[in-house]
Amino acid sequence: QVQLVESGGGLVQTGGSLRLSCAASGGTFSLYNMGWFRQAPGKEREFVAVISWSGGRIAYADSVKGRFTISRDNTKNTVYLQMNSLKPEDLAVYYCAADLRQGVLPTRSYEYDYWGRGTQVTVSS
Repeated sequence: QVQLVESGGGLVQTGGSLRLSCAASGGTFSLYNMGWFRQAPGKEREFVAVISWSGGRIAYADSVKGRFTISRDNTKNTVYLQMNSLKPEDLAVYYCAADLRQGVLPTRSYEYDYWGRGTQVTVSS
């Protein structure tokens, strides 16, 4: 059983930065594709970014491209989401998720096998 725990959320002003972390345990982290999703109040969960198990393939949602950076450290079983130039519309609960398949780069929530409980990001205008 894989467990994922997000951290690093908080309150930041428009234009500020935050770095989210997601620590994994209970499995072989280096084999998982890792994704970040977010859910704003009253909206569906949406894809933010994904990084392949090797770190060699990455994809972003258009809404965060150029502002957010996903990375991973397989020695620490941790995936990160560096968020710069934050906007009020980035306000959401951010979730990390793990996909155990090889050879794909999943961008849809149903493709993921394990989820964290989320961390709140609030951006004040």
